[in-house]
Amino acid sequence: MMLFTKLFLAHIIGDFLLQSNRWVIHKETNKIASKYLYLHTLVHFVVTMVLLWDWEYWKLALIIAISHYFIDLGKLYSNSLFKNRAIPFFIDQLLHIIVLFTCAYYGNVLGQTMSIIDSIDWALVTSVVFLSFPSAIIMMKLLEGMSAKIELDHKSLPNAGKYIGILERLFVLIFIILGRWEAIGLLITAKSVFRFNDLKESNNRKLTEYILIGTLLSFGIAIVTGIIYIQLP
Repeated sequence: MMLFTKLFLAHIIGDFLLQSNRWVIHKETNKIASKYLYLHTLVHFVVTMVLLWDWEYWKLALIIAISHYFIDLGKLYSNSLFKNRAIPFFIDQLLHIIVLFTCAYYGNVLGQTMSIIDSIDWALVTSVVFLSFPSAIIMMKLLEGMSAKIELDHKSLPNAGKYIGILERLFVLIFIILGRWEAIGLLITAKSVFRFNDLKESNNRKLTEYILIGTLLSFGIAIVTGIIYIQLP
């Protein structure tokens, strides 16, 4: 585990701390001809070797650096295929992590993978998944009749309310697992403060009631889910 941790730390340092926006822009513009693509690859090799601090790992560091070069190169040429630029970024990061995991456990990749799968708390995973989009859809269905009567006189980010709801429910779940019930009250207070100006400016009682019902429903679903999870054997 320590080897993977060091390799992952080297990746974070090389990809995020030691790579400037100027490098990224130059790579996206010049692709395989960019000098920073090769410098970036060298940085990963050097950082990996420094953190491992053992010359016997030079082949491992070289494999990681070379794979990093080809993965980055693939991302540079496939960026234009995606409308959402976040998709190739996360695919790129996932491939890097797979390489690091394989290098760290090259003698027992399957066994280590099965060990990780066996240690997964599936009840927690189920709770997290339920509190994301399924809960958002349930709330949308429950509030559908009310939302049709609300007239909004301002624009907001697409699906912002849905993602805010998902995040707040996940925070509530975390607080319940940690036994920090008072933090849930602080979260409700913080959301109320941020919403206060919108409600004050709109002077819309229906909107106020709609937001209040939605907030209480969202927190209620999260609290019930959290209680069920901690009560499970």
